[in-house]
Amino acid sequence: MSKGLGETRTQFFHLGSAAEPFVFANGEQLPGITVAYEMYGRLNARKTNAILLFHALSGSQHAAGYNPEVPGLFGRWTDDVKHGWWDLFIGPGKALDTNRYCVICANYLGGCYGSSGPASLNPETGKPYGADFPPVLSSDVVRSQAALLDHLGIKKLHAVIGSSVGGLLAINFATLYPERVKIVMPVATGLRTTVLTRLTLFEQVLAIENDPHFKGGDYYEGEAPEYGLALARMISHKTFVHLDAIERRARQTVSQPNGQLAWYQVGHNVESYMLHQGKKFVKRFDANAYLRIINMWLRFDPLRDAGVDSYDELFARSRQAGHHYLVFSIDSDFCFYPEEQAEMVSALERADVSSMHITVHSDKGHDSFLLEPQLYTPHLVYTLEGRWQKSSLDDPVNDVE
Repeated sequence: MSKGLGETRTQFFHLGSAAEPFVFANGEQLPGITVAYEMYGRLNARKTNAILLFHALSGSQHAAGYNPEVPGLFGRWTDDVKHGWWDLFIGPGKALDTNRYCVICANYLGGCYGSSGPASLNPETGKPYGADFPPVLSSDVVRSQAALLDHLGIKKLHAVIGSSVGGLLAINFATLYPERVKIVMPVATGLRTTVLTRLTLFEQVLAIENDPHFKGGDYYEGEAPEYGLALARMISHKTFVHLDAIERRARQTVSQPNGQLAWYQVGHNVESYMLHQGKKFVKRFDANAYLRIINMWLRFDPLRDAGVDSYDELFARSRQAGHHYLVFSIDSDFCFYPEEQAEMVSALERADVSSMHITVHSDKGHDSFLLEPQLYTPHLVYTLEGRWQKSSLDDPVNDVE
């Protein structure tokens, strides 16, 4: 039986300065940014065994082990996030074996778990940026994490992995920096924002923006827009968790919310369950950060970022770099439907990129990638440790300075 990683800690990388500001894709700039990240395992002598992991919408840099505290989060580091979100996959003897690989996971620029975001203090005012924090595109996140790799002395990744929204970023990284990665593993994700996803995300934007406490994003000195954020989470939750699983998880008791409903009476345990999920979520996440990441998702366009006109051109970069893709679908996924991965694999095949497509059969929906390591581990291990790629992993590991 594999062991866990025990207690882990978040580290911080500072990029840019007043003299050399970080410039966002839309032209706005900040006098330096911070990227919060965690590392599991050790780099080998040539630093060729690194895996970069991109988290999902509401995830964080804390992917494995137990992290009791991250400073400066104003109570958002709740018990729900102290255990790594991919702990079932990362550690000695697990899919991402930390005896063999060094796994790096960073919180997104614009997030709320230690990386620079709307809740961060503006050095010019001493108050949170709020509405003044620039909109973030996936290319901004990818560029900030490429700079983190530079800081760590990593020229080329053994693999980049991303699930859900993180899969979008993994593809973005691989096609913006094709020379910096060997294996690309998109899990339950797509190539573009579909009409259904766009509408679901837009509903969440409306929920937050129409909360009377939102105040255009400048709410930090008063009451937070918790109702709007809770409603946004409820809208998204039913795409992450299979409806049958929601019904199974819901308790048999029905409880009425305090102050949220005037006329309607909650009449079903599923309604109570969704209200509970929303109430729990607002304790650990920031509404402005949620909007930044949703906006990033809505604006995702790898063709624009790469300056090409077609997916054939986009993935020609992967072919030329010798990438190998392992693409996962979940047959019960209501967030990124299996047809979206089929579209991706078809584009990879047209571009003559080496790829493997695995469909996972699960009754848990989109969240399967968080809960069922036994369905993914054999394929992850096969791809990461295949005989055709072992030669790059023969160096002994050394501590990172």
